[in-house]
Amino acid sequence: MGKIFKIAGSLAWVLMLGLNLAVAHPPVETKVVSGSDRSSNVVRKFLTPKRIVWTSDNSGKSIQNPEVLLKPGTGQAVLNKDKGLILKSSATEFPMIILDFGKELQGGLEIVTSINNDKKMGKVRIRFGESVSETMSNVGEHGATNEHSLRDFTIQLPWLGKVEAGNSGFRFASIQLVDPEVKLEIKEISAVFSYRDVPYLGSFRCNDERLNKIWMTGAYTVHLNMQDYLWDGIKRDRLVWVGDLHPEVMTVSTVFGYNEVVPKSLDLIRELTPLPGWMNGLSSYSMWWIIIHYDWYKYQGNLDYLKEQKAYLFSLLKLLSTKIDDSGKEMLEGGRFLDWPSSENKPAIHAGLQSLMVMTFQAGAEMSKTLGDQGMAELCQKTVSKLKKYVPGFNASKQAAALMALSGLVSPEKANTEILAKDGVHKMSTFYGYYMLGARARAGDYQGAIDNIREYWGGMIDLGATTFWEDFDIDWLKNAGRIDEMPAEGKTDVHCTYGGYCYKELRHSFCHGWASGPTSWLSQYVLGVQVVEPGCKVVKIEPHLGDLTWVEGSFPTPFGVIKIRHDKMPDGKIKSKIDAPKGVKIIKG
Repeated sequence: MGKIFKIAGSLAWVLMLGLNLAVAHPPVETKVVSGSDRSSNVVRKFLTPKRIVWTSDNSGKSIQNPEVLLKPGTGQAVLNKDKGLILKSSATEFPMIILDFGKELQGGLEIVTSINNDKKMGKVRIRFGESVSETMSNVGEHGATNEHSLRDFTIQLPWLGKVEAGNSGFRFASIQLVDPEVKLEIKEISAVFSYRDVPYLGSFRCNDERLNKIWMTGAYTVHLNMQDYLWDGIKRDRLVWVGDLHPEVMTVSTVFGYNEVVPKSLDLIRELTPLPGWMNGLSSYSMWWIIIHYDWYKYQGNLDYLKEQKAYLFSLLKLLSTKIDDSGKEMLEGGRFLDWPSSENKPAIHAGLQSLMVMTFQAGAEMSKTLGDQGMAELCQKTVSKLKKYVPGFNASKQAAALMALSGLVSPEKANTEILAKDGVHKMSTFYGYYMLGARARAGDYQGAIDNIREYWGGMIDLGATTFWEDFDIDWLKNAGRIDEMPAEGKTDVHCTYGGYCYKELRHSFCHGWASGPTSWLSQYVLGVQVVEPGCKVVKIEPHLGDLTWVEGSFPTPFGVIKIRHDKMPDGKIKSKIDAPKGVKIIKG
């Protein structure tokens, strides 16, 4: 998300990309020996560069044999004297090479050196980049930063051995010799890819390959952020921003099913936020924590885990119930925030917070009933009724309109007609785009939402993205160069040019989990999976294909995977084939 205040099935698709995520290595299982030790379910895989983007010298004078880096390595230094990549510096020239690993990654580099080196070894400068231009930047230049992960640093290489360096989000890496009058030979360079080895149980395919790629890109974006905790970004901020978690948690439930990274992250932020404090300093994020718990219980059905939240949950609900005036208007203090693009529209923020209060107490009422506390359920229901007496305006904000529609403060049809369906994908945002899509679905405008997904999220892919970004404006496509190419004269360098607030220019995160909304939305509304009873005991299948002719996919439940196929017949009717595991009751919509 960024700094706001100074506060303490798809498996085949992944395999095709050469990442082998679901079958690479078994998870690391380290037993905790003492209270100071901790374990991790993050594993590592070593990836060979896919291409050489650029070299500072093509004459063979200062850079020789770069093509050897494209051959899979062993990770082992050897006594053989086969030629590796040779870098030769002079008093004034310091050769550099830029590598492309084909896809955004979380991790670092492994460099293996050659026996052909002199024992007096040189140093290399490594710069990671989510775009090619970022690998050529200096810290402090065009927003480039080392603040959350070191992506620009110098290391000493061994004479005959290997070294690992770096822990950041990147697709590209530049390696530059920094000492004068030095010759350096490198046997191999690999990316050290860190990820959770979990299968893609959910899937989505249709006759539109653009939508298929968007679904998978959203899934992969969240997968990269499933580190020891569920981060919002793998370059920055690498933090647990609980509001950002909501779209991510929906994607986790849609693609991976249950994963311990979700409760682990929710519990962390709860323990870090004694009441009456607000999570991450933001009242809206404390409300998102409640809404996430409602959705997580709905999809996973773990009553014991929900019971663990009871004391904090009820205390937080009581606290929030005191932040309303007699007219029903929210009076929340602390950080007042929806998302960055709406952050200067104070009336829209108020409308959004009013809506989130309604959504929070609606979720609170349902969870209170589940937990057997009728008194708390009645408090939540009365608070919803009180809040609905006050209905603010949209103030031309798609964020506010979306939340007001989802909360029931206004009809989805009104929000869609007056705000959401206007101006195409202008004024959308990567975070709140998920709620805009959801509100359009509530209004029955499924085709409008599908078109938004193709244009807005597809626009990032058109620029070379392999994960979805912290922010995106459709106008950035005008005369834009691709992020996977060298900056070209006459073309706008998107990464060096755009972004605002805390994510200006190269500080902009190009892998942000809150942008994954289309993944869960397409499964929920196009594939048609609607969870009716907690733990997926009852699931309604109600597809909305729009202009698509067929869609198929799978959806993970605690009982197993539901397999679904829908075909549009010549008369427009939908023929469905559904295979559900025992324990899941299917209702056809």
